[in-house]
Amino acid sequence: MALLEVSNLSMSFADKQLYSNANFQLNKGEHMGVVGQNGVGKSTLIKILTGKELPVTGSVQWQKGTKIGYLDQYVDIPKGMTLIDFLHTAFADLYEMNDRMIAMYTKYAETMDDQLMEKATRLSGQLDARGFYDVETKIEQVISGLGLDEIGRDHEIAEMSGGQRSKIILAKLILEHPDVLLLDEPTNYLDTAHIKWLEDYLNSFDGAALIISHDYDFLEPVTNCIINLAFGKITKYRGDFKSAMRQRAEKEKTQQREYEKQQVEIEKAKKFIQKNKAGSRSTMAKSREKMLDRMEVIEPPKSNIKAEFAFPYSETGSQNALVVNQLSVGYEHPLLAPVTFSVDTDQKVVLQGFNGVGKSTLIKSILGIIPSLGGEANFSPSAKVSYFSQDLVWDDPNEQPMQIIQNRYPKLTQNEIRTKLAQAGLDAANAFKPIGTLSGGEQVKVKLALLEFEPSNFLILDEPSNHLDDETKESLKKAIREFPGNAIVVSHETSFAEGLADKTIDVEKLSLN
Repeated sequence: MALLEVSNLSMSFADKQLYSNANFQLNKGEHMGVVGQNGVGKSTLIKILTGKELPVTGSVQWQKGTKIGYLDQYVDIPKGMTLIDFLHTAFADLYEMNDRMIAMYTKYAETMDDQLMEKATRLSGQLDARGFYDVETKIEQVISGLGLDEIGRDHEIAEMSGGQRSKIILAKLILEHPDVLLLDEPTNYLDTAHIKWLEDYLNSFDGAALIISHDYDFLEPVTNCIINLAFGKITKYRGDFKSAMRQRAEKEKTQQREYEKQQVEIEKAKKFIQKNKAGSRSTMAKSREKMLDRMEVIEPPKSNIKAEFAFPYSETGSQNALVVNQLSVGYEHPLLAPVTFSVDTDQKVVLQGFNGVGKSTLIKSILGIIPSLGGEANFSPSAKVSYFSQDLVWDDPNEQPMQIIQNRYPKLTQNEIRTKLAQAGLDAANAFKPIGTLSGGEQVKVKLALLEFEPSNFLILDEPSNHLDDETKESLKKAIREFPGNAIVVSHETSFAEGLADKTIDVEKLSLN
């Protein structure tokens, strides 16, 4: 029996059909990638599988007793809980068992009751069998593997950024070692070294996994099957990501051939009917009409929505666009050795290899958003900077994309805003939904569209490809390359960063660790 059986699943919202009569299975040992354009319902699917959303029709059946681990970035965490306390909750039942054992040993010392000693000894054996005495080692391995050292073990979770929360929730999930892992964009806040650690972990994970990701470099080595969500259907392919994409392409070619063949037959039948409906062959013509009525019409392969970006340029006459000299960044203590580099006019730079939270801290220090601990960063006098932050934080999550842009640029017409959102790949329905209800990729598209209304000559983009589907990433990459001015791009995705820059700076080599 499959671990998960999804049958005749249909899901829609007021104005949008996500999928109709979808069927697929997740079997023991399968590591299933979930792919599809932004807004097709990938995150909604996981919510349905975990019971957080109810489908319109269909059933979701888990094998009885299956322990499910879900990377829920919005899980409620008690106020005041620290990182290390939270990770310990992954073994709450073992710690409770250990407390009972200690209490029994303590009472035995007072009463010398042999039954208490016998029970305590049994609990000790159970704890040993379940690996309790290696718990601290396991926790330290995950802290190191996911780069949680930089956050701090005693850091309160309530004070953490969204990216930091995501990393510690992933850490706890790994420590719990469930039968099935449900991961929604697990690499978004991880650096290259930590993605490699997660990749190695998943490849050694003996359970099943369902992984939503737009980072295809990550999906390729960790999956052995793929489900593709597109045009209201969920299609399962065997093999890794590249193999699945080849199967999809071949299926589309076959569908195109069958569509063209059927269209020839339909056109031929229509001509026969038109020519003979009133003559001696009218009976045959009526028969052809009935045949057409009964025919199951083959649809041509549909094309994905293509996003297009164009960042407006403002002229600059300065030679040195940015000079960073011995810049020391961090909060109470420096995260990196003092950084020195320069960016010449029209030069594009990719920053890679960061440890922990160093990447965003460096960018924000250069921009003056947070104070540096020493040194300086100076833009040219004529620099006009457009900044993209990776955090999806909005002043009011109930505001609609149209309202957000209108508030920022009140002189724009509704048509101008709507046109730009459509070019970014956001359809009319989503332009008028609360921003907080949109998928991560759709929110990123709104943030990118905001940059397209303000001319600049220096783009600073912190992980702009997070949450984006492959087609949109390619369009964004093209827009950055074609931008006449400067750009600093932070990206953990090798394929996105490749060919993007004139210069790559590996900041990890500057780390103090």
